[in-house]
Amino acid sequence: MDPMSLMLFGLLAVMLVFMFMNTRKRQKQMKEQQEEKAAKTVPGAKVLLQGGLYGTIVSFDPVDLDKPAQVELAPGVVIEVHSQAIIRVVDPTEETADDESDTEDAAEDTAAENTPAQGANDGIESIQVETPEETKARLERNNDN
Repeated sequence: MDPMSLMLFGLLAVMLVFMFMNTRKRQKQMKEQQEEKAAKTVPGAKVLLQGGLYGTIVSFDPVDLDKPAQVELAPGVVIEVHSQAIIRVVDPTEETADDESDTEDAAEDTAAENTPAQGANDGIESIQVETPEETKARLERNNDN
């Protein structure tokens, strides 16, 4: 065999070893993630389902993943989903961080509404954001007319 063929076989061997090691590493990471999700998926935990729905776990069997999990979407509305339909457990810290950023955004929006932008008042009025109560009252007034 010529040296070029030996080099190609060596390169092929190195690539196969790399692919094998990479696959094993990925499988190990996926197994760890599944175990972590199963440990967090306990009754009362808030979860995100594959369809984008949020719910609360009523029952979940981390050993038998073929057994459907029961998830409460609204008070009294319990559905059965496959365990793989649970994408992730929503951490309370994520919700708190989202709520805080929403509050900060609302405060910035309110401040922006109260201070006119320079050069932006070219006959266009600022947009007023309604509260849910104001929207409900407006819709009721429109229905009465």
